Amino acid sequence: MNAPMYRRRATAVAAAALSLTVAAGAAGCSGKSAGGGDSGGVKTGPGVTKDKITVAALTDMTGPYAALGKGVTQAQKLYYDQLNAAGGVCGRKVELLVRDHGYDVQKALAAYSEIGPRSAAIPQVIGSPVTMALKQRLENDHMLTIPQAWSHTLLGSKYIQMSGTTYDVDILNGVDYLTRTQGLKKGDKVGHLFLEGDYGQSALAGAKYAAGKLGLSLVEQQVKATDADMTAQVGAFKKAGVKAILVSVSPKQAASLVGVAAAAKLDVPFAASNSAFAQQLLATPVAPALQKDYYVITAAPPFSADTPAMKKLAGEYQMAYKGQPLDSSVYSGYTTAAIVGEALKKACANKDLSRDGIVNAHRSSKAFELGFGGAPMDFSQWTKPAARASYVVKPDKGSVGGTKLVEEAKESELVKGYSAPAGG
Repeated sequence: MNAPMYRRRATAVAAAALSLTVAAGAAGCSGKSAGGGDSGGVKTGPGVTKDKITVAALTDMTGPYAALGKGVTQAQKLYYDQLNAAGGVCGRKVELLVRDHGYDVQKALAAYSEIGPRSAAIPQVIGSPVTMALKQRLENDHMLTIPQAWSHTLLGSKYIQMSGTTYDVDILNGVDYLTRTQGLKKGDKVGHLFLEGDYGQSALAGAKYAAGKLGLSLVEQQVKATDADMTAQVGAFKKAGVKAILVSVSPKQAASLVGVAAAAKLDVPFAASNSAFAQQLLATPVAPALQKDYYVITAAPPFSADTPAMKKLAGEYQMAYKGQPLDSSVYSGYTTAAIVGEALKKACANKDLSRDGIVNAHRSSKAFELGFGGAPMDFSQWTKPAARASYVVKPDKGSVGGTKLVEEAKESELVKGYSAPAGG
């Protein structure tokens, strides 16, 4: 799932409001593993003591995905607070240890060196580049890790679990939606604005496959994470005469794209990756253009979905974090925290809370779901996406969470014939 959504500079006060826990002790400072051995008949490993299980989050609170990081982290804290209130796992409280890397790979590597040795699992790593840089260390440490990144290049590792769909799968389902409902047809030119790196390249893999299968001509425009003005890219799309635009960039870049396109009278539909929208954009001047023909393709159901589980989560989050945006980052954070939480529960039942015990417990799940909707996720195969069906949602100021449902999750014929190479 998908979402692949967000950026805004977090302040020190906002970061403090998250009540991030900082574990003390010589083990953490020295880099030596904390925990391990046997406790009460349960095998344990790093991050597990007689009364506590430590899990870690490597997030972005101060970089381009700060809004995503804040929502994900608060939702994860909510989940673990609820888990602890219900008795924890194996008689132990679960502690969320958080570090901000600001979407800087070197800072993330340093943060992992600090908190990795004292963690049992990692329910949050924001960013495909960060996850790729950590991949070998995560595998060497046998660390169950759930990234907030959905590049198909992360497939193939027993220890890294993406939730929902990958970027390439969402783009395939998005192109299918455009051809079925927006008049896109063989011979048409389709623009694709994508970010350099694993995120953009994964989405581009899906776009190229779809273009080849449907006889479309792809007009590619790659941008860097630091690029803010999409005027040149809109000019290239308009000159080429594109009939639709695929969007795989940050929310702020997507806002520039849509705003400039509206000013240039480039009136085409957009199909966006899950990371290319944030609810906060609906408070900006570009909101009317986003609500017109901007479609977000995602494994996550919208908070406006009429399901008891989604309404319950919305109410609990709004009670815990009054006035905070309720968007797909919250769903992603809560779900990924629960993925690790359920693995810990199974590992406890198996009397093995070692890192390998946690990973093996996780990989035994073939139909994971929390009642929010969408297809159950299969975690037993790590060379394939956990899910292949995507929702189509649309920005909407009047809807809870800022998006409304356009189409229920479905796996397109394009996806059924597609197989992404694991790890590349």
